[in-house]
Amino acid sequence: MGKRLGSLFLLASLPSSLMAQADPVPVQIAAEAPNGEQVQIRLAFKKSIQVEAVGLPKRFTDGTAASGWVTYEHLSPEAKHWVLESVFPDDEWADDGIRHRVRWPELESVWLMASLFSGHGQNYDQLQQANPGNPEKLRKGDVWVIPRNLLSIDLGGVVRGVVDRSQPEDDLDDEAKVAAYRALLAFGEDRQGRYASYHLRKGEALYSSVVMRYTDRVEPKDVTDIALEIAKRSGIADVRGIQPGQLVKIPVKYLADPFQPEGSRALKEERDIREEVRRTPHISAGPKLRGVRIVLDAGHGGVDTGAIAGDVWESDYVYDIAMRVRRILEQDTEATVSSTIRYPTFGFSVRDNIVRPTRSAEILTTPPFANDGDSPNAVSVHLRWVLANDLFASFARKGDVKKTLFISFHADALHPSARGTMVYVPGAAGVPASFTLSPSRGKGVSEMKRGGRVVFTDKERLQSEARSRLFAEGLLKALKSGQIPVHDDRPIRNIIHRAGKNFIPAVIRYSSAATKILVEVANLTNEDDAVNIKDPDFRERYAEALVKGIRAYYRL
Repeated sequence: MGKRLGSLFLLASLPSSLMAQADPVPVQIAAEAPNGEQVQIRLAFKKSIQVEAVGLPKRFTDGTAASGWVTYEHLSPEAKHWVLESVFPDDEWADDGIRHRVRWPELESVWLMASLFSGHGQNYDQLQQANPGNPEKLRKGDVWVIPRNLLSIDLGGVVRGVVDRSQPEDDLDDEAKVAAYRALLAFGEDRQGRYASYHLRKGEALYSSVVMRYTDRVEPKDVTDIALEIAKRSGIADVRGIQPGQLVKIPVKYLADPFQPEGSRALKEERDIREEVRRTPHISAGPKLRGVRIVLDAGHGGVDTGAIAGDVWESDYVYDIAMRVRRILEQDTEATVSSTIRYPTFGFSVRDNIVRPTRSAEILTTPPFANDGDSPNAVSVHLRWVLANDLFASFARKGDVKKTLFISFHADALHPSARGTMVYVPGAAGVPASFTLSPSRGKGVSEMKRGGRVVFTDKERLQSEARSRLFAEGLLKALKSGQIPVHDDRPIRNIIHRAGKNFIPAVIRYSSAATKILVEVANLTNEDDAVNIKDPDFRERYAEALVKGIRAYYRL
C-alpha cells in the first residue's frame, strides 16, 4: 500500500490516520542566473524541480512555458547544469561522473536522483548498484556517485532516457517467454536443499529479474525478504552490488509453477494449461461484438480507496477507466455492457479532473449495496461476482455462454521497480469445484438466488483459464500497440502470492463468465505509472486500447 496523499484539499476528506502522513513541505531557493537575474527554484516531494520562468534566459527553456514555472525536463542542458549546481552546491562534478551529497533527505529519493542525473527515474536500480553501501532511505550528507555511464546526455553522459535493459525475451508471447526464462535455469542441490540456479545478466537486478520473474512475488515486503534470503543462500553480501554473471540460488519452494523441476505436479498442470490454450478455438462475434455480454467491475470504491501512493489512489482512477471502456463499447459496438458498481455523484460519466476520493459508491445489486464501511470489504467483493453471475445466467437463456466476459479493474502498490499493466487469470488448480456464498454475506440481495452458487467441472476450469489467457495475451498486445506500459518479464499470472498465502481474487475465482481477468492497470508506487494514471489522456488511450483488445479476442 502507498504511504502519502498529496494536497490539503484531498486530505480534508480522508481519515486522520492518513492526514498525519502529509507530504513534506517543498523547498524554494533563489539563485542567480547567468544573466544576473534572481530566479526562484522549487524542489517538491515527488514533483522534481521547477524553475520560475520570469528572469530565465530564453536559451534556458524549450519554449513550452513563457510564464509560471518550468519543469526540469523542459530546461536546456545548460539550464539543468545550472539548476543542479544551485540546488546542490556541495556536489562534485568530474569527468568520470558526479558525487552527489544528499541535502534534502525528506524531499530527495533514489528515484529523484536517477531522474535528475540520468534522465529517468526508472534507472534507480542501476544507481543503487553503483552505490552498494548506501541505504535506500536517504540521510543528510550521504554521498551517492553517479558514474558517467549513468549520466544523461544533457549532463555530459551517454544515457538517453532509460538505461537499456532489454533482453531477447522481451518481444516473445507469454508461452515462449516463459519457456525462454525456464531455459536459463539449472537445478542443483546443496545442504539446504534443492535450488534453481540463475546467472544475472547485464542490467538485471535481483529484485525484478529473479524474485518477481521466477517466484511470482510482487508485494514489496515479499520481494525484499526473498531477495535477501536468495542473496544469503548465494553468498552475496549486498543485493545492490551484484555484478553481471553472478550465480544466484533460488530455493525450489519459492519457484512459480512454470519453473518447478521436471516431474513436479505444478509443472504438469502448467503444461496442461498451455496445451489447452493451443487447442482452444477463437470465438467469432464480428467487429461490432454482436451477442457478447460484458460486465465491467471497477475495484474498491466508496470508503475503500484501495491502494494509495503519494497523491494518487486506486478507486477513482480505475473507475474512470472502466467508465471510459463502457462509453466506447456502448457507442461503437453492439455488445451488452453492465457495471457492478456505480458512484452516485457521477453516475457512469467520465472525469478528466479527479481531485479527491469519492466517498459514496454502491454495488448495483437489488437492492443496491452501499460501500459505506458498515460491512466488511469482503461483502462488497463477493457481491460483485454474485451480481455478474446473475447477469450472465440471464444472458445464458438466450445467448452464447462462450461470449461472456468479465473484467475487474485495479491498480497495484508493488515494489517500485515494477512498472506497467499486469493481468491475473483464474488458475484452474485454484478454482473450487463448487462454492456457495453464505447468506450472511449475500445481504439479502435478490441476485443471490442465481448468482450465489457456482459449480465447475474440471474441463470448465481448464477451459476458463485457457480462454482467459488467450484474452490476456491479446489485451497486452493491444496495450503495447497503444504505447501503454506493460509489466516486464511475466505480465500474465494465474495466482497471487502475498504474505505467505496463495490465492485467486474472488471476483474471478467464482465468476461464471467464460472469460474473466483482473487487470492491474498500473503500479502506483512506480512514479511513471502514477503520473500516467493521473493523466486523463492516458486513461482515454488505455480504454481505447482495451476495447481494441476485446475486439481482437472476438475476431472474425
